[in-house]
Amino acid sequence: MQEQYVVGVDYGTLSGRALVVRVADGAEVGTAVHPYRHAVVEDRLAGSGVELAPDWALQVPEDYREVLRVAVPAAVRDAGIDPASVIGIATDFTACTMVPTLADGTPLCELDGLRERPHAFVKLWKHHAAQPQADRINALAAQRGESWLPRYGGLISSEWEFAKGLQLFEEDREVYDRMERWVEAADWIVWQLCGSYVRNACTAGYKGILQDGSYPSADFLEALAPGFGGFVADKLDQPIGRLGDRAGGLTAEAAAWTGLPEGIAVAVGNVDAHVTAPAAQAVGPGQMVAIMGTSTCHVMSAEVLREVPGMCGVVEGGIVAGSWGYEAGQSGVGDIFGWFTESSVPASYAAAAEAAGEDLHQHLTRLAAAQEVGEHGLVALDWHSGNRSVLVDHELSGLVAGLTLASRPEDVYRALLEATAFGTRVIVETFRDSGVPVEDFVVAGGLAKNELLMQIYADVTRLPLSLIDSDQGPALGSAIHAAVAAGAYADVPTAAKSMGKVRRGVYQPDEARAAAYDELFAEYLALHDHFGRATGTMRRLKAVRRRAVARRLTATEGEWR
Repeated sequence: MQEQYVVGVDYGTLSGRALVVRVADGAEVGTAVHPYRHAVVEDRLAGSGVELAPDWALQVPEDYREVLRVAVPAAVRDAGIDPASVIGIATDFTACTMVPTLADGTPLCELDGLRERPHAFVKLWKHHAAQPQADRINALAAQRGESWLPRYGGLISSEWEFAKGLQLFEEDREVYDRMERWVEAADWIVWQLCGSYVRNACTAGYKGILQDGSYPSADFLEALAPGFGGFVADKLDQPIGRLGDRAGGLTAEAAAWTGLPEGIAVAVGNVDAHVTAPAAQAVGPGQMVAIMGTSTCHVMSAEVLREVPGMCGVVEGGIVAGSWGYEAGQSGVGDIFGWFTESSVPASYAAAAEAAGEDLHQHLTRLAAAQEVGEHGLVALDWHSGNRSVLVDHELSGLVAGLTLASRPEDVYRALLEATAFGTRVIVETFRDSGVPVEDFVVAGGLAKNELLMQIYADVTRLPLSLIDSDQGPALGSAIHAAVAAGAYADVPTAAKSMGKVRRGVYQPDEARAAAYDELFAEYLALHDHFGRATGTMRRLKAVRRRAVARRLTATEGEWR
């Protein structure tokens, strides 16, 4: 019998990756990566030069189509297989990345007259300019006692569908009125592949506030902003597809893009983090998966429904059918390490790293690894991109306490590594205290390659760390869903047993180091509660920055769009 294959496509923050996987055993036989031509648009719109306000992060949807045209055929060539043996394709995406479109799926930024309008472009997950709208949604929901609010730990995020939609409504009504669909990119790319617009249960629940079959009411939305009451019915509502289901068949156009057979199964869309859990064989109760890259998303399944403060959400069937899927996260992790190496490391360190045959991360990691716990005398807050869990506040910002004239780059670098581990411990302990115990901690993503970082996480959390045995966790998870959508397996857990990969207990906590970290964690918590709960210092600093930028733009006859 001829071997069968599936393709998983992982859409990340900066690139898309295609992976060809053998259905029988999950063997990864071919891969290709295609970077987005426009990357992340944070300062000026490509082509027009329109300047963006602080906290904006946009993308260009044509970059996503190019991944299908370039990376998928390249991965199939790399695999050396007959494209006719591919039986399904599935995709995952960063969430919450939103595409404003016409009724046929055409992105508004591709229309004449809207190419210079920032609100017509894709709003990437890390677009945080909708924080004021999120604050108002949270305040009104709490005041009215909306039943859905506790399902999101008491706070919804500026990253999510409603906050970003409200920002669009209030800041560019013309674009809002032209928009006929407000689409998660996870669903838009599936729409491009199969010609059918099906909302996936994952993003609809976690990012679209769909709970128990209902969105926030029109009455709530109208009270939030007059005229916004029709947002769900007019722009958002769409049939929901279960994870692992078939959304449709590959269209002739998409078959020409990808080189795959027309009509093969296209799976319902999914989120990069949630789709990774099956790839790591971690879909049972108590198994938390941390997908660690530019940010970190923590997902786990449980048989019980609990309200966890500051979680990103709990959704029935949000990871696998039949279980409650929980999500939490940290807005900045790898991004923080990258920012530090790019902005704060002297040239002498770069020269030393080059002489040693290392990049800056490797060099600083080696120097930091030589230290005892606490030797640097520092503690940091990992909020350089705001706080996703458990404070859910993207107006918060980073902090390093304890700096002296003797502090060195490796000291700060290690303190930042530790800060992200402390942030994860806050999440783990909050889940435990809420009746959702974390018993198994599995790491996926590019940061899993940093051995010092992994050992710090094991010591700080006092949990053994398992590692997904694949460099392509999300893409492998998508491939698993493609196999289910194509009918090769009955359900996602069954497919995960055959196609998923994990190495158990790779890093074990050291009790002496863990005890030393307890002392530093106490200091982290004190700073966490002071700056995150007791004072508005960081919010006020953000406001000062916005006013200063506004004055500069006004002085140069620029304008915010």
